[in-house]
Amino acid sequence: MMRPPLRLVVILGALSAFGPLSVDFYLPALPQLTSDLDASASAGQLTLTACVLGLAFGQLAIGPLSDRFGRRPPLIAGLALYCAASLACAAAPSIWVFTGLRLVQGLSGAAGIVVARSIVRDIASGAAAARLFSILMLVVGVVPVVAPLAGGGLLRLTSWRGLFVILAAVDAVILGATALWLRETLPVGRRRRRSDGAAGFGFRELLDDRRFVAYATVLGLAFAAMFCYIAGSSFVLQDLYGISPQLYGAVFALNAFGIIVCSLGNRRLVARVGPERMLEAGVLAGAAAGGTLLAVALAGGIGLAGILPCLFVIVATMGVVIPNSTALALADYPHAAGAASALLGASQFAIGAAAAPLVGLGGRGTAVPMALAIALFGAGAVAALGVARRAAGAPRAEPVPSTATEGVS
Repeated sequence: MMRPPLRLVVILGALSAFGPLSVDFYLPALPQLTSDLDASASAGQLTLTACVLGLAFGQLAIGPLSDRFGRRPPLIAGLALYCAASLACAAAPSIWVFTGLRLVQGLSGAAGIVVARSIVRDIASGAAAARLFSILMLVVGVVPVVAPLAGGGLLRLTSWRGLFVILAAVDAVILGATALWLRETLPVGRRRRRSDGAAGFGFRELLDDRRFVAYATVLGLAFAAMFCYIAGSSFVLQDLYGISPQLYGAVFALNAFGIIVCSLGNRRLVARVGPERMLEAGVLAGAAAGGTLLAVALAGGIGLAGILPCLFVIVATMGVVIPNSTALALADYPHAAGAASALLGASQFAIGAAAAPLVGLGGRGTAVPMALAIALFGAGAVAALGVARRAAGAPRAEPVPSTATEGVS
């Protein structure tokens, strides 16, 4: 079995970073940005929403295109557009122009996310794919920690406009590396013809597959639990428990480090244990932590000693849940990896974005809404996993055979 070249792994990791980098890098500059553009704080938050929506819906467009035209053309076009959109963001004259450009930035940045997943499925399957997805999860765990710190540090040297010039420069480096060193991984003979994708770009086939839908639901619900943590933890930990913004940043970084640890552990264990059992362990651990968090919040009096360990487990288990649920969902679709990756990514972002407002329904004076939402999504992920296991044992049509290399260790 062949090991993927380090250069390929580095490029795929860089492509996977577009989501968290686009969202987190400029967060320290939001106050300066809104002041310069004479905008409200809510208008500044809308620029985040626009980018996340772009990242979600961009995958739905780019994934099927990569199944039809190959991985490189949509990827290179997306990277080039991202560079242009970043430079335009740096020159934006108003918050509304900036928000529109952030949407374009998200739409184009989605190319890196969806094509990176598709390439992994082109060259590997099963436990080997789960191992590669674990490596990409390391990037997803590290970037949310490093990006705001780097953005804040660079603000000492430049303005928020300079941050977007830097984003454009980083994208240009990734674009150059992709153009020079990333080979096409989808041969012409395996590409979907126009007639193949006419019915919803192949999405109908995916939505009719109970196994795919179940694993996508597992991923979406587990991700929603983490989104609830992201949306609610700053209010719970700072307003309710009185920790400082600096200590909150340290807690956020520690939890993100948990993703890294679990991703490394998954990479070492998945070949022996299998992606199904690893996914089951991750989902059950996250659901148990969510249930415990709810009990602690309802009981009161336990404080941070009960809250923080639960939050750590809930976030850290994503390093197991995301790579294995992704590998299992894509396993039967070497012939439509782009569309399948797109639907996975879009549902992940959409469910998470819809879940985030739920944590604010009870106001800032209690941790119960956040804990309840996390517990419910964790329980839902367990139920979806049960559906996936039953669907995996049911008779099904044989997938289109793949000619890709099916063993990466």
